[in-house]
Amino acid sequence: MKSRIMYLESGGGLALDGGRIGRVSFPKTGKTLRYAGRQFRSLNGQGYKENYYDIDSGEYYLISGPRRDGNDALYPMTIEVDADVREEYWCEIRNRPDLKDEPSFRSPGKYSRRKPHPELSVKGGTRTGGNRGGTSAGRT
Repeated sequence: MKSRIMYLESGGGLALDGGRIGRVSFPKTGKTLRYAGRQFRSLNGQGYKENYYDIDSGEYYLISGPRRDGNDALYPMTIEVDADVREEYWCEIRNRPDLKDEPSFRSPGKYSRRKPHPELSVKGGTRTGGNRGGTSAGRT
């Protein structure tokens, strides 16, 4: 049975407990994933922000490979790293051996509203530049 470190998030970002980095195993058929005694089956592209469901409970999950920059979560949340994969995750995937004992980290999320849009925040600015100063400087 093959295994891989993956990111798991319950309910497509709606879970209050956050996400998790852990070791997921793949049986020979490859149709299901296993993690912590649970079995997950693919939604085959039918989910909105989720891509797997728990076979027993029917609950939806986002399961993906971990990102090198730590932006795994859909929305800002705390991500727990399982103890058995902690050193491998921090040293090999994130390339941050100084954090190898950290049990969790804060992910800014892919869909955070706090990401800056400098072209929209400048007075008088437009996407093509425009007159950002609001004066006629440089014109004669």
